[in-house]
Amino acid sequence: MTDIRDHAVEAADWIQSIVGATPEIGILTGTGLGGVVAAIAAEAELDYRDIPHFPMSTVQSHRGRMMVGTLESKTILAMQGRFHLYEGYSPQEVTFPIRVMQQMGVSKLIISNAAGGLNPAYQTGDLMIIADHINLTGTNPLIGPNVDDWGIRFPDMMAAYDKQMIELAETSARDSGFGIRKGIYVGLAGPSLETPAEVRFLQTIRADAVGFSTVQEVIAAVHGRMKVLGLSTITNVHNPDEPEPATVDEIIEVAAAAVPNLEKVIRGVLKGL
Repeated sequence: MTDIRDHAVEAADWIQSIVGATPEIGILTGTGLGGVVAAIAAEAELDYRDIPHFPMSTVQSHRGRMMVGTLESKTILAMQGRFHLYEGYSPQEVTFPIRVMQQMGVSKLIISNAAGGLNPAYQTGDLMIIADHINLTGTNPLIGPNVDDWGIRFPDMMAAYDKQMIELAETSARDSGFGIRKGIYVGLAGPSLETPAEVRFLQTIRADAVGFSTVQEVIAAVHGRMKVLGLSTITNVHNPDEPEPATVDEIIEVAAAAVPNLEKVIRGVLKGL
């Protein structure tokens, strides 16, 4: 863990030397959602491959680029693309960008993902505010020695998602003229998609959406004393009684179509902070 901390410090110092600005808010986008950062007035754009110790994204539609700039008068550090357990990365590698943000002084994190709907009331293309999550990945980024400089050994997760930011997101969607869901996200390791039996199980434990990201990053962010807002784009809705195959291309297409509404929500939140 000492190496991870030292690497995060080196990466943060390198980024800071390039961009100069100190970001207030981090934005992390998932599958098909990288376009949401297009509205940022960029002061610097960095490829992940150029940042010391940074992992490389191997997933389709994850561009692998960091942007620092302004949006709604806030200084933003935005990431187009993330890392996943199913790519072979460890939980500490998956959450490395969160630690870099933490070292740079980011105190608020807006995190988005593409997710499968489990709640039968949901529709393809819906946006969902994550009210809470269930970690079924079988692992945790805090396993191992605790880095006391980052956070306490046993962080409380009773309010992992910030109430004020949730309220701002709800208000932003309402003012923009569209509805937004609020529900529980369950994180799996992936990459295989869920069987009908697994869908029934996840519905039984009252999860509203399912995906292969987010929970590791949120745990690290809460450990790092960040306030977090989670947003899921529902790219397909599971019906275990009439299962239909889902393709990555279809998921990306739906996620990309949701970007305008996602941008409106994020802008509204930033205005209210």
